[in-house]
Amino acid sequence: MRRSAAPSQLLGNVAKKPRFIPPGKSLKKEPKEMDQEMKLKEIDEKERGASLLSKIHGQNQNAHFTQSGVSTEKVKTTKPCFSVSKCSKVEMKTLNTPKADALHLPASGTAKEEAAQEEPDCFVKYFSVVWCKASKKKHKKWEGDAVLITKGKSVILKDMEGKDIGRGTGYKSKELDSLDEGQTLMVGGKEVEVMGVISAEDFSSGRCFQVGIGTHDTDTAALSQTNIKPFCTQFKSVRQCSTKENTLKDSQSYKPRHDPNASNSLVMPRPNASHQWTFNKAGLPVVDVVVDPYIANNLRPHQKEGIIFLYECVMGMRVSGRYGAILADEMGLGKTLQCIALVWTLLRQGAYGCKAVLKRVLIVTPGSLVKNWKKEFQKWLGSERIKVFTVDQDHKVEEFIGSPLYSVLIISYEMLLRSLDQIQAIEFNLLICDEGHRLKNSSIKTTTALASLSCERRIILTGTPIQNDLQEFYALIEFVNPGILGSLSTYRKIYEEPIVKSREPSATKEEKELGEKRAAELTRLTGLFILRRTQAVINKFLPPKKESIIFCRPTALQLELYRKLLSSRVIRSCLQGMLENSPHLICIGALKKLCNHPCLLFKAIKEKSCAPMCNEHDESSLYEGLIDVFPQDYTSDTFSETDSGKLQVLVKLLAAVHELSSSERQVVVLVSNYTQTLNILQETCKHYGYSYTRLDGNTPVSQRQQIVDTFNSKFSPAFVFLLSSKAGGVGLNLIGASHLILYDIDWNPATDIQAMARVWRDGQKHTVYIYRLLTTGSIEEKIYQRQISKQDLSGAVVDLSKTSEHIHFSVEELRNLFTLHEDSSCVTHDLLDCDCMGKKDHQNPSSEKPSVSRSCQLGQNPGKPDSKKPLSMSQLMQWKHFSGQHQILADPFLERIKENVSFIFQNVTSPTSP
Repeated sequence: MRRSAAPSQLLGNVAKKPRFIPPGKSLKKEPKEMDQEMKLKEIDEKERGASLLSKIHGQNQNAHFTQSGVSTEKVKTTKPCFSVSKCSKVEMKTLNTPKADALHLPASGTAKEEAAQEEPDCFVKYFSVVWCKASKKKHKKWEGDAVLITKGKSVILKDMEGKDIGRGTGYKSKELDSLDEGQTLMVGGKEVEVMGVISAEDFSSGRCFQVGIGTHDTDTAALSQTNIKPFCTQFKSVRQCSTKENTLKDSQSYKPRHDPNASNSLVMPRPNASHQWTFNKAGLPVVDVVVDPYIANNLRPHQKEGIIFLYECVMGMRVSGRYGAILADEMGLGKTLQCIALVWTLLRQGAYGCKAVLKRVLIVTPGSLVKNWKKEFQKWLGSERIKVFTVDQDHKVEEFIGSPLYSVLIISYEMLLRSLDQIQAIEFNLLICDEGHRLKNSSIKTTTALASLSCERRIILTGTPIQNDLQEFYALIEFVNPGILGSLSTYRKIYEEPIVKSREPSATKEEKELGEKRAAELTRLTGLFILRRTQAVINKFLPPKKESIIFCRPTALQLELYRKLLSSRVIRSCLQGMLENSPHLICIGALKKLCNHPCLLFKAIKEKSCAPMCNEHDESSLYEGLIDVFPQDYTSDTFSETDSGKLQVLVKLLAAVHELSSSERQVVVLVSNYTQTLNILQETCKHYGYSYTRLDGNTPVSQRQQIVDTFNSKFSPAFVFLLSSKAGGVGLNLIGASHLILYDIDWNPATDIQAMARVWRDGQKHTVYIYRLLTTGSIEEKIYQRQISKQDLSGAVVDLSKTSEHIHFSVEELRNLFTLHEDSSCVTHDLLDCDCMGKKDHQNPSSEKPSVSRSCQLGQNPGKPDSKKPLSMSQLMQWKHFSGQHQILADPFLERIKENVSFIFQNVTSPTSP
């Protein structure tokens, strides 16, 4: 009678199991009998093991097995290497001895005793097992697969989600050392049977917990091992049955749509044998898929690479059975154009018989970018070649359903939710989600609605680095390729928890190593369908960029208010760790308002003074006594530029740009994170007579693209473009401006990077000047230091920087944030230990050709330790350093403002030769 099978047994065991052996007993056989059994086992391993292992563990699994060829008369075997945690070099030498018997069978006699003496208790071994509840029944009912970890005299049993389901100790070390396939063991009320050995590398990377993840390359290997005839012979048999007339007709209809041999042609990769076996059941001939020459002739090299990447992903050529992709290029690299090229190509062509792959495409985008997408389609394809339908208040989804003319539907996220029932009734072959980082929460309505669509081919476009939370990263992966990383609980146990724990200061060496290996494995898995390039790839096509970090001296009023805030009871309680729900975010917000302008703080004080006081540690108690610092006649409506150090610098900078501009139009984009701050900047423009236009969260979506187009026109009268960094759509193109001023700083460096990319991007003709204003010695400088500080985690999958205000700070971090440095002209420069005395007026040569920094926030670029950060402290050392007391500055704009500036960092990025 056969026993009930665990999931792994239903799939078929890699090696034939020996008969049941109780723990602690060795299998004693005659030498001849033993030799025969080993040969049978090896033959069975060869016939049945290779293809199954390659499917389960992926294309790199062969690296964890050693091929030991015996002689030509003997059978070649594939034996799993016994990987153990090393305790010393001497001990590892013993384990590396290539003796198969030592790996599979317990030693006997003197040799066994010597091995037991040499092998220390700290060796860790890993086994794949099946488990069930302990019972005396003869025929066991195995309940599931698990991983057994043995170390010294103790064992740990983990299920396939990485959870501990059993522990045991007090075992005899010799029994655990000799544990082999087929043997059983009692662990915490559960009976386990060993199915095989897991290498330490497979456990450290987490591959032993993965099931069913592979690429078509592995499937090809599996097909070749089963001696299946080449697929082309089947094509031949099909083709031989057709008549001469059909053959002539087919040869004409199966030609590529465009000439693949033409100069500058962009030809997609051909599918391999495995892909053909799966997707070409009709036996159609393989035809080259060629991108329309009109588009291909205008593509940058990185855009061609991106189109090929997207094509391979949505066609299922990179990961077997998966059709999703994430294109995470930085702003300005042409993600929209790459998608348009892919859509147009697949609407008209296909690899099998040139049959079109797509019939209908759904593009979901923020409301402010719906018209921009339609405009881009018309720009590259015109209005006759392809019909694009956009959904708005006047054009409903029903019109798209009723018309056969349209093949592309563009809709905003908000309209999608309103029209979800109609959208679900349409069969789309490709789904593109622009600004897809908003899908990082799998529980929100938008993500749930999009996930409910039956379309398997999904593309996420995002210029925002994926950071802050590994669970947000998982949500994006789960959307484009559902199930590829397992369940959320599995992902947490296998990847998130080890990676996060490895970053903690108290992490042990083993925890750090495990976290790095799990992060590297997660990078390997997700790197198959995630592509991230930085703006550095198009630097050679752009005009020069001058970036300046300007440290502005705070005014006397700001300093007095700052000291008063730091001495408040609320902040003192935060620093002492006395408050369970510490209101440190309120304190940080108050300090940031003060840095922008004291009138913002004054307004908050007035509002809170009218509200009832809930407890002694609320926002009202933070502002206690501050009102006495302001002049008696002070009002929030009649603010003065002399009260804010940054506003003084801004006024002089705007005047310099306005006066020193040449005959060419020179305009400024002025960016802030806060609407109240934009109100102050708007009043400043009115006071000095500067014409301006404004775009923030209150601007109607239908008007935003028109505002941008008007501003970019050379006939626009606007001198200043007031922009909220949290509104307007990240894809806004503001190349009509050549100066950009970041008035305040955000915790997330991506926000600043995106703002800068709005001006310095493809299509810009003028030299770009970028200024970032920071208040010297204040919390703004501390936030900037957090942005550029080098992180400890090497090989991280995502940027785990705490770049959100919704984070927890240690008491030491809060003490650093809530410190005012009045005696320093630049704390950031002090941290560099630079001896230039603020007179370094030249750049190091290495900064003239910037490396591809931030090349992949999803995985660190080997050999470039700072590649995942926009700017590191070491790179800042290569910039120009100017003190406010520097006699003459070569930059005429900086020369005009240096009176109110304590320090300046400046970097010039010039076009590099191809």
